[in-house]
Amino acid sequence: MTSEPVDPRYRRQPVSFVRRSARLTTAQGKAWDTRRDRYLVDVPRGAAVTSVDPSWTFDPARVFGRTAPLVVEIGSGQGEAIVAAAAAHPERDHLAVEVYTPGLAQTIVRAGHAGADPGRDGGAPGNELDNLRLVQADAAELLATALPEASVDELWVFFPDPWHKSRHQKRRLVTPAFAEVVARVLRPGGVWRLATDWSHYADQMLEVLEASDAFRNAHGPGERAPRFEGRVLTSFEKKGSAAGRGATDLEYVRR
Repeated sequence: MTSEPVDPRYRRQPVSFVRRSARLTTAQGKAWDTRRDRYLVDVPRGAAVTSVDPSWTFDPARVFGRTAPLVVEIGSGQGEAIVAAAAAHPERDHLAVEVYTPGLAQTIVRAGHAGADPGRDGGAPGNELDNLRLVQADAAELLATALPEASVDELWVFFPDPWHKSRHQKRRLVTPAFAEVVARVLRPGGVWRLATDWSHYADQMLEVLEASDAFRNAHGPGERAPRFEGRVLTSFEKKGSAAGRGATDLEYVRR
């Protein structure tokens, strides 16, 4: 498995992901073909398939058709957490950022079931989640240029790829450079929530954020957070728990 080609004019650092197979299930393929235009934001590209043209700006008020608190999940995976949040909090807008097409397609499937009309056969999609949008892009680039400054109320990074082998750890998402772009988009008082089930990565996250002047630990210096009640138990976390890995939650506030 190899990463997509790197254009030295655009990407000077390794990305935190690799491009995987885009094979979809039947249900995912149907959702992707028929409903992605409702959810997926069209992102102008730079040099790579998941890059973001640095001249492009994501306008939340235009995209959602209103002004509301914005929650952004980086690496939304199969969409379990972000769809549950969008369904439970219609007063907030939710943006899922993911690079993998099957994950985005499954998020659309889940959104349809979350807004299902009980009177339709099998809980078929009825009302859609108007407060949910998806972006297929490198999160670091999206945060660095596309999202307006201080436009995000909460940003979630749940179970990013741990890149647990030493030679791969340079690919980890949570770094001082990434903390800078998160600080750029979070409003003062906004919250950055993180979770991982790899203890060494949890230690790295703590080290990065405790060293940042832009954030304060919501529970005191060096402290872990209790489990965020809005973080649903995903299939990914269940697998980690079955393997004996407990989750660590962190919560930081933009100064």
